[in-house]
Amino acid sequence: MRFYGSSSVGRAPVSKTGCREFEPLDPCKFFLLKMKKIINYIKEAYSELAHKVSWPTRQELTNSAVVVLVASLIIALVVWVMDLGCENVMTLIYKVL
Repeated sequence: MRFYGSSSVGRAPVSKTGCREFEPLDPCKFFLLKMKKIINYIKEAYSELAHKVSWPTRQELTNSAVVVLVASLIIALVVWVMDLGCENVMTLIYKVL
């Protein structure tokens, strides 16, 4: 058995060459620990989405979509007017030159 490091108080040997935390020498335990963390994260994410998030009603969603549509149209109109103005100014400059 090969030891990479051992604790000074007689605990089980651990690898001290990994990340900041001590990693177990048995790679299967390390893999299972990571899998448990991933599964736990997925369960907590689902629980939060299902029980803690307040989803908008259909009416609120429709109102928000209308606001975004109207704002987009207004901004597009402003950009179009500015483009026409710049085009007319450039046409005037090129005619004079």
